[in-house]
Amino acid sequence: MKAKKVLKYVGRVLLVIVVTLVLLVGTVYLVLHKICKGPSPAAKAELGSSLLESGQLKFVAKLVLSKEEIDEITKMNERKPMDTESQDSSLIHIVNEDNPDPDVTPDPSIPEEEFDENGVRIVKIAGRSFLAKLMIIKDPSQVKVGTTYPYGEYGKNLDVIVKNSGAVGGVNGGLYESTGNKGGQPLGVVVQNGVINCNRPQSNQGLYMIGLNKDNILLIKDIQGYSQADVIRYVEEAGIRDAVCFQEESSDSNNHFVPLIINGEGREMNGQGSGANPRTVIAQRSDGAIMLLVTDGRAANGHLGATAADLIAILLEYGAVNAANLDGGSSSTMVYKDVYEMPSVTFYYNNKSWNMPTAFVVMPK
Repeated sequence: MKAKKVLKYVGRVLLVIVVTLVLLVGTVYLVLHKICKGPSPAAKAELGSSLLESGQLKFVAKLVLSKEEIDEITKMNERKPMDTESQDSSLIHIVNEDNPDPDVTPDPSIPEEEFDENGVRIVKIAGRSFLAKLMIIKDPSQVKVGTTYPYGEYGKNLDVIVKNSGAVGGVNGGLYESTGNKGGQPLGVVVQNGVINCNRPQSNQGLYMIGLNKDNILLIKDIQGYSQADVIRYVEEAGIRDAVCFQEESSDSNNHFVPLIINGEGREMNGQGSGANPRTVIAQRSDGAIMLLVTDGRAANGHLGATAADLIAILLEYGAVNAANLDGGSSSTMVYKDVYEMPSVTFYYNNKSWNMPTAFVVMPK
C-alpha cells in the first residue's frame, strides 16, 4: 500500500511539472508569435536577428518566422562589406615607457588616463539596452591568446584559462564547439606565441582571423577559402603571434559579423546592423592600446544586449582605429584580478563562464 501511495504521489508531482512546462513553453511561444506577427517591424526585426545570432536558440526563429520573413529581417539589418585588406598599420603609433612619442604634445585640458599597476583601466558603460565593461590595456604586448591546448572534449572557465596563462585578466576568444557547454574544440585557426595549434580554416564559412602580430598591431584577416598551407604562409608572412577566429555569415541560419571599424571608419549598415545580444569585441587605438569590450544581454539585469551599431558607437567614442567582433552570446565574459567583471549571462548569478578553449588574456606588467 505504501508503495502505491508513493507512486501516486510521484505521479502527481510529475504531472504538475509537465503541465507547468507545457504552459510555460506555450506562453513563451505565444509571446514570441505576438511580437513577430504584431504591428512593429522594428521589434520583429530585433527579435529575429537576436535569435539567429544565438548558439542554442536559432531553431526558435524558424518556429515563429517563415523563411521569407527571416530573409526580410536579414536585409533590414544588412551590413555592408568591409575591406579589411586596406588596414593601414601606419595609423598605429605604439606609445609606452620604452617607446614614447616625441611628436605628440599632451593636451593639458584633457585629463590623463589613470591605469593601475598592470597598465589596465576598466570603464563601466551603460547603454540603452545593455551594461558593458571596457578593459583598456595600455601596452598591447601584454595581450595574448590563452588556450586549453592540447584540446580535448571539455574546455575551461575563463578564470581558469587566465590563471593557467599566468595572466591577470581576459575575455573569451574565438569560435568553438559550444554544444552542451563542453567547449573543448576551437573552430578555425588558433595561433599562440607564434605557433599554430589549431589549423581548421575550412571548419566554417566566412572565417576571419583576429589577432596581433609581432609588432603588436591588431590585424583582422578574411581567410575564407584558405587551405592549411595558406594559413601557415599568412601567419609567417604577417608575423602573427596570437590569434583566434570568428565568423561572418548572414543567412537564415546565422547572423554573425566580424569587422566593425577599419582605419577609424565604422562599418556601414542598414538599421542597427544586428539584433541585441551579449557581445565581446577587441579593438586598438592609435596609441596602440588594446580595448576589450564585453556587454551583457538576454535578460541579464533586464537587458536585451548590444547591436552592431551600439558597439561601433562605443568604440569610436573611445578612439578605436580597428575593431572586430568576437564570439558572443553566452560565451561573452570578462575576468580581472580573479573577479568576473562580466560573467556569462547563462551563469549571471553564479559568477562563472561557459567552458571554452581560447581567450584573449592580459599579462601582468
